[in-house]
Amino acid sequence: MGTKERRERERVDTRHKILDAAREMFVREGYEATTMRAIADRVEYTPTAIYHHFRNKEALLTELCTADFRALADAFQKIGQVADPVERLQRIGRTYIEFGVMHPMHYRLMFMTAHPDVSGQSAIRQGDPAEDAYAFLVSACEDAIAAGRFRTELSDPHLAAQLLWASCHGVVSLHINKEHDTWVEWRDVRITAAAMHDTMLRGLLRLGA
Repeated sequence: MGTKERRERERVDTRHKILDAAREMFVREGYEATTMRAIADRVEYTPTAIYHHFRNKEALLTELCTADFRALADAFQKIGQVADPVERLQRIGRTYIEFGVMHPMHYRLMFMTAHPDVSGQSAIRQGDPAEDAYAFLVSACEDAIAAGRFRTELSDPHLAAQLLWASCHGVVSLHINKEHDTWVEWRDVRITAAAMHDTMLRGLLRLGA
């Protein structure tokens, strides 16, 4: 490996190290309470060195959110070819649940941590189902409505999408926050979340659809 390639690999590795540390600190300490200096201390760099990679804390947050939401959208793409919209919605739910269970720190930052809205700075094209996970979910709901699969009063794809999203999020976030609480005899989060999502989805369907 040449000098140029080695330096580029070191640069990428350093950025990943900074991003991973920042994600954890934003979640555990809070976005407002976390400083660039604190992140630098965590990764054992000088603040000046971090500013070579990210101009400020908001730029760091933007890159984190872009990467994490794109990863979720990429996971959805694997089921994009499922023709039946109801089956597609069921698989979207399973995929979302698995993402949250397997990447709890990412999930916390995406959906459970208060931070500034950086969507306007994201490289993700809003409304493009190929890049926007929420748009992918809405598109599947639009297809289900167009196919006459949902109850007639459910003509708003955003409402349907948010109901299904909330059904998964409620269980996944409860699991992430309380899984070590021994007061409750917890059931497997994948089974519980899938059952919740399926119950909600069945509630949206027209009888006999």
